[in-house]
Amino acid sequence: MATQGLGRRALIVSAQALVTVGLLVLLWQVADGRDALEVLLSVNPWWLVVALAALTLHTVLAAERWRLTADALGLPLGRWHALREYYLAQLVNSTVPGGVVGDAGRAVRSREQAGLTVAAQAVVVERFAGQVALLATMTIAVTVTALAPGGLEWPGWMLGLAATITLASLAVVGVLLAARWLPGSVGPRMAELSRTAAIALVGRRVVVAQVALSAGTTACILIAFWASAAAVGLSLSFAAVVTLVPLILLTMLVPITISGWGLREGAAAALLPLAGATASASLAASVVFGLVGLAAVLPGLLVVWARPRAAGED
Repeated sequence: MATQGLGRRALIVSAQALVTVGLLVLLWQVADGRDALEVLLSVNPWWLVVALAALTLHTVLAAERWRLTADALGLPLGRWHALREYYLAQLVNSTVPGGVVGDAGRAVRSREQAGLTVAAQAVVVERFAGQVALLATMTIAVTVTALAPGGLEWPGWMLGLAATITLASLAVVGVLLAARWLPGSVGPRMAELSRTAAIALVGRRVVVAQVALSAGTTACILIAFWASAAAVGLSLSFAAVVTLVPLILLTMLVPITISGWGLREGAAAALLPLAGATASASLAASVVFGLVGLAAVLPGLLVVWARPRAAGED
């Protein structure tokens, strides 16, 4: 049984690696990869510093959001402990196929005081809050820029895609709210998760802080992408950043590549030309964002290095 599980896992990882490589090779062909490479070689390092700083602040705020969420569920976490664990989780998520292995790890390592169920719920709800904030930003921005006088004229497929993602997300929320009526054991479990999310996200004691932290993490990740684009000479307007970039980043949630590589670049090459960018510059901007993202999680290596030392001292 264990051998079958390992074989299945190896097959999934291999498939993700093949899809990632295949998408990047395809993008090299259709998005003028040679031009994108030239752009990458002339990158402005100061904008890289801005992007790195924004992603670092994103990690700090996200770790605080996790700490707040866990505390609301009865799982106290120290601020420094939460930050260390969040860095380690991001490092694993960025380097190991699947994108959630690091989050599973921080749930397991924080289970002592309240149990694995509560620890896992805290992680799931915290990640959910971040994605909701990004999605809400895109939905509001697309609606405003499409309807406001003098706003942007989005192609029909763009509006349709944004509407489909929004409606699908609302459907998920609807299922959570109606979970008690679902058949079998699924209903009670979903209902419990819904109650947990309500306590941790919109409870009277936490709602203001949760909104502020999620707004902050969203702003940081959008600024990081904007700075990554600026590093390759691509100037994105505010409207483009708040409408197109969230959609680009949301594609990374589809678990068919390694850490979203390939999907993010493809989405950038397809969407950023709507803001006047070339496909090659869009590809380069996304690659820079991905590389800066890897650099931003490197402090997680310090956590890995420190653990064996701490164990040895014990």
